[in-house]
Amino acid sequence: MTARPDPTLMPHTPVPALPMQGLIAVIAPAGPAALDTDKAIAWMRARGYSLRIFPGVFEKDGYLAGSDDIRLNDLHAAFTDPEVDAIICLRGGYGTPRLLDRVDFQLLRHHAKPFIGYSDITALHLAISRYAGFVTFHGPLLNADLLGERLPPTESSFFNMLSGQCRAGSVLTHPIGRPLTTIVPGVAHGRLLGGNLSMIAATMGTPYQIDAEGVILFIEDINEPLYRIDRLLTHLRLAGTLHKLRGVLVGDIAGVEVVALERLLKQMFEPLLIPVLSGWRSGHCNPNLTLPMGALVRLDAGSKELVLEQDVVFRR
Repeated sequence: MTARPDPTLMPHTPVPALPMQGLIAVIAPAGPAALDTDKAIAWMRARGYSLRIFPGVFEKDGYLAGSDDIRLNDLHAAFTDPEVDAIICLRGGYGTPRLLDRVDFQLLRHHAKPFIGYSDITALHLAISRYAGFVTFHGPLLNADLLGERLPPTESSFFNMLSGQCRAGSVLTHPIGRPLTTIVPGVAHGRLLGGNLSMIAATMGTPYQIDAEGVILFIEDINEPLYRIDRLLTHLRLAGTLHKLRGVLVGDIAGVEVVALERLLKQMFEPLLIPVLSGWRSGHCNPNLTLPMGALVRLDAGSKELVLEQDVVFRR
């Protein structure tokens, strides 16, 4: 097991912005997927960027994209590669948690750069926040989202966030025609952190569980019926996690009927007297908006606004 830094010494700091003509690494820390490399390279080139595809992307070991060693080596190599400006994950699936106790978080901290993904990648967002102390990005995967022809806000949100166009004071835009719902009104300030609800719950009781004190929790999920969402949230409540929160931003809970979900959310969070806003299009959905994990934000559930309170990247 790699020694872990003291999380109390880990301030959440911006990372270098993705420059124009920058180099983006592609790694596969979770499941495998066939990548059309010509399509991927051409897609990025058309937008002014280049790709470096790491070896594990082409591996397959059952439900994993290569062995744990290969996937871990790619993660470390992408962060330490001085030519790489940002790192995007190929897909989710499963496999990221298997790496956590072997990740060199000090190495990642010393080579901080934008790191992007969601779903199973949530495990790394939580761990990097806690033990490396820099902002990461809950955003599109290469295969399913950027190459999957998601609606335009997916791409624009991704590049605007990583290039530094979203600064302190920016109101994060939400697509017109995609209504947000105030579950509990109010205003909260805190660090935005979270991701896939199943993964958040799976890390409870481990050194990589969410440090919820002062956090605005973001949650999303897929293929989980309402009773399982109830079970996952109840798990967090009984573990004492929900009582530490300052607010909640609910993303897409794919496959769950909206009215029933909103009723459950009200039951869970109204007694806590914290603001809750639901319907944010981030996660297993189309469009899939990019969110900065670990960044200071203001959540105004009544006005249905999410505002950055810090720069999440800095221009070199």
